Amino acid sequence: MSQPTRAEPTPDELVERAASMRELLRDGQEAAEQQGGYPEAIRRLFVQNDFYRIIKPVAFGGLGYDLETFFRVGIEISRGDAGVGWNFILGAGHTLHLASWFPESTQRTLLEGDDADPFTSPMRLAPPGTAERVDGGYVVDGTWDYCSGSTFSTHAILGCVGRDPETGVDGATLLAIVPCEEFTVLDDWGGDRTLGMRASGSNSVRVERVFVPDGFVTRFNYRDGDLEAGDPGTVGYRLHRDPLYLARTLTYFNAELICTQIGNAYAALDEYEHLLRTKKQSYPPRMPRIDAPENHRWFGEIMAKTDAAETTFLGALRQHKEYGRLWASEGRPFRTIDDVRIRAVLLQAAQLALGAVDLAFATAGSSSAKRGARMQKYYRDAAMYRTHIATQFDVVSASSAAHYLGGPLVF
Repeated sequence: MSQPTRAEPTPDELVERAASMRELLRDGQEAAEQQGGYPEAIRRLFVQNDFYRIIKPVAFGGLGYDLETFFRVGIEISRGDAGVGWNFILGAGHTLHLASWFPESTQRTLLEGDDADPFTSPMRLAPPGTAERVDGGYVVDGTWDYCSGSTFSTHAILGCVGRDPETGVDGATLLAIVPCEEFTVLDDWGGDRTLGMRASGSNSVRVERVFVPDGFVTRFNYRDGDLEAGDPGTVGYRLHRDPLYLARTLTYFNAELICTQIGNAYAALDEYEHLLRTKKQSYPPRMPRIDAPENHRWFGEIMAKTDAAETTFLGALRQHKEYGRLWASEGRPFRTIDDVRIRAVLLQAAQLALGAVDLAFATAGSSSAKRGARMQKYYRDAAMYRTHIATQFDVVSASSAAHYLGGPLVF
């Protein structure tokens, strides 16, 4: 007698599963920071909850859901621990790029039947390694820092400089997929090595003259270029007939970071509410914080900023999805400037989330700045994100404006 087919989880059910892990992740925050990643037990739950299948193509056993679903799950994981959220998103999320840019044979090899140990890969461009063209492929060599998501990586997608496999021109930017058996994850993350994001698994990866066959190396341009009516789209789009696998770069690479900060803002909001309900004012009359008008004002602003960050973020993702749909169904161009402007909206969401955490930390009281305090961790994680090149908001704004006005996109 055949077994009944298991019903696939809906997007909302996936988000609920992530939310159900919140307290487990919070209880493990200190250990995850020391480890520099999350434990195997959490990895197993991520697998059991189908999180690695969210944006995996249906053809290879995935759910083929949209970015909104994937990042809503990322927000909930990050509400439990933003470092773990960063680690998961930047490991699981690059399934999208494998399924968008690499040939069907490579996708099938790496994605088909991987349910027990799903494809997980950091993706790091700079500093680039080298890819020396040889018969049948490339010899890849280099060390890449900040390979976030490396804790349970099965592979690493690494930026290299080498000969373009299509044009034969030297000096091209390439992406090479290297299996974990062929690289070393260096012990340079976790503990007190950084201010925050200590659980993000952002270790360095070293590859020493490893042969990578053709099909596992492709050229890469993070600026994407315009998609006009009649353009064929990416390898992944042609294979899966889903504009998700156009993998427009600017939106995605910012969204994967920003979703962790929205989750972190919700975590700060939760902790702030806990403090309101359990602590008294530090000055007379020492009324409960929950009764103090100034705490009402601060809590209300933190809540508004956090809600606005998520609403703005999800709205930008829906706009991105609609641009892809219109290109695929009606031939409406999906241009780089469209991606640039969506990125700008996402960065507004980031600033709202950062503002929420900053206000929560500043008004939570000095005890929340002590080692081991949850609010201190949330502030550290936000501060660490703020050092990322993508959060130099004025530079991004200037680049966006220059491109809109007819100049090249430089950032």
